[in-house]
Amino acid sequence: MPKTENKSTQTKISSDPRHEARKVALQALFEWSFQSLDVEKIIERDLEECQDQDDFQIPGQVDNDLALFLVKGVTENLDDIDKIIEESAPEWPIEQIAKIDLEALRIAIFELHFAKNVPPKVAIDEAIELGKEFGGENSGKFINGVLGTVVRNLMPEMTTKAPKKEKKK
Repeated sequence: MPKTENKSTQTKISSDPRHEARKVALQALFEWSFQSLDVEKIIERDLEECQDQDDFQIPGQVDNDLALFLVKGVTENLDDIDKIIEESAPEWPIEQIAKIDLEALRIAIFELHFAKNVPPKVAIDEAIELGKEFGGENSGKFINGVLGTVVRNLMPEMTTKAPKKEKKK
């Protein structure tokens, strides 16, 4: 049975140059995880190719700077990012995590913990969407669970509930 998606969410995300950039970054990191090619050459090639492809909702509408930033950031901080994943999902050794899920997690953790230029909710939602779009049936749930643990461990201020306001009489 085909997945049903919220059309407004699907349209919003698919027409967002930043989402398209994350897709390109994910694909470049995924390819890099299997080959010993220069990741910068992979991302530059992918960005060039996506300018003319119909795979993207709005061809040419990719935030190239963001895609490059994400790929460089993930690869430069890979050991630290993987350590966070290992601590947040101890029952899932890195080598057992599906490659596409792993790359989505790496991008989100880079944005959450190292770049800190994206609201946490956006980084998490984007990673979940990438997992749903490119990963397996349970990728979105898995990514959500791991990132929930990451946020609880690294950003405890986000998980504390605001005190209830007293009602005025």
